[in-house]
Amino acid sequence: MSYVLGLKCRECGQTYPEKGVHVCETCFGPLEVQYDYPAMRGKVTRQSIASGPHNLWRYRDLLPINGEPKSGHHSGMTPLKRAKNLEKVLGVRELYIKDDSANYPTWSYKERVVSVAITKAIELGYDTVGCASTGNLANSVAAHAAEAGLRAFVMIPHDLEQGKVFGSLIFNPTMVRIEGNYDDVNRLCSEIADKYRWAIVNVNLRPFYTEGAKTFGFEIAEQLGWKLPRHTICPTAGGTILPKIYKAYREFIDLNLVADNQPRIYSAQAAGCNPVVEAIIAGRDLIKPQKPRTIAKSIAIGNPADGYYVVQAVKQSGGWAADATDVEIVEAIKLLARTEGTWTEPAGGTTLAATIKLIESGRIPRDESICVCITGNGLKTVEVVVDQLEPPASIPPRLEAFDRLMAGGVAIVAAPAPV
Repeated sequence: MSYVLGLKCRECGQTYPEKGVHVCETCFGPLEVQYDYPAMRGKVTRQSIASGPHNLWRYRDLLPINGEPKSGHHSGMTPLKRAKNLEKVLGVRELYIKDDSANYPTWSYKERVVSVAITKAIELGYDTVGCASTGNLANSVAAHAAEAGLRAFVMIPHDLEQGKVFGSLIFNPTMVRIEGNYDDVNRLCSEIADKYRWAIVNVNLRPFYTEGAKTFGFEIAEQLGWKLPRHTICPTAGGTILPKIYKAYREFIDLNLVADNQPRIYSAQAAGCNPVVEAIIAGRDLIKPQKPRTIAKSIAIGNPADGYYVVQAVKQSGGWAADATDVEIVEAIKLLARTEGTWTEPAGGTTLAATIKLIESGRIPRDESICVCITGNGLKTVEVVVDQLEPPASIPPRLEAFDRLMAGGVAIVAAPAPV
């Protein structure tokens, strides 16, 4: 059954039926899905969730759909890995990597939000979907729309990495490159949604779309044995995922599915585009827009739609924020790869680099559980490391040539000791 009551303005409380709207007509505040939580209690249980499918739809009672899922049947339930090698390097007791670089079919956390948005678009009668994207969302919308038999229009900044451009084109959407940054693309998509009456997943379907991000947090709790990590570090772009992870934690606490250990959540951004981090550190609720200048293009959003709510979630949880330079981002990408065998894109490098700073500054204690959110795959962004890796040696196919190579002192990076 569905526990959805409708939509509600996050500012003035005005209510709306389930439809493709995202802004309150009274105060222009953002809309959010409302649920009948009292009706859930005693019915949404650990057992009911565990008996669901091995994908993100095991949490369907906490998601805003009314019928059967139309997309995402193989998305979600990505690895939560105990990062023992990285624990030793960082000198911490308990560190986990929630790895959405392995999220099918396009290898990012966007599968979660798009699965919900595509399902809702079909429920609401749309035949065309679209998005404003820095790459990963375009990939996911194109793939899920192809599977669902919908037309797809993906709008992207003109200077995205090739891996992300081709990662969308292969699914045959209509792609439009916009001569500007993400904020320019997003403004145009708002106009397109109004004129063409399409389901732009992160514009007029945003209230439903963002709810899919909760499944990232639900999975962390379930995979930890129905416990919450004490500290969760998450990248911030438009501001979708961080508040929804925190909301997921609070929903599980309120439904008595996990104990309340007062989980703290932290925002990570690139130094070249850090409007949310800057606001948190300055003690402001107001987000001052910025012009992005960073290699971390997937999170380079200078005027994040939900930035204010990121600030509120961080403050309410007692968390904090940190940013990372492009050099620090690349070093963190390489560190995660050589210690844990996970290749992440710059968003993940940003998150790990910020985590290191938060640990070293004492904001995150070394003896408490820590979860680092990895939201995308490094195979899409080879440009950021191509000049940072030592080229391999080339020798004739003879043993004596290999012997000379070894005798000459081949550069071998020492691996961490086995655990």
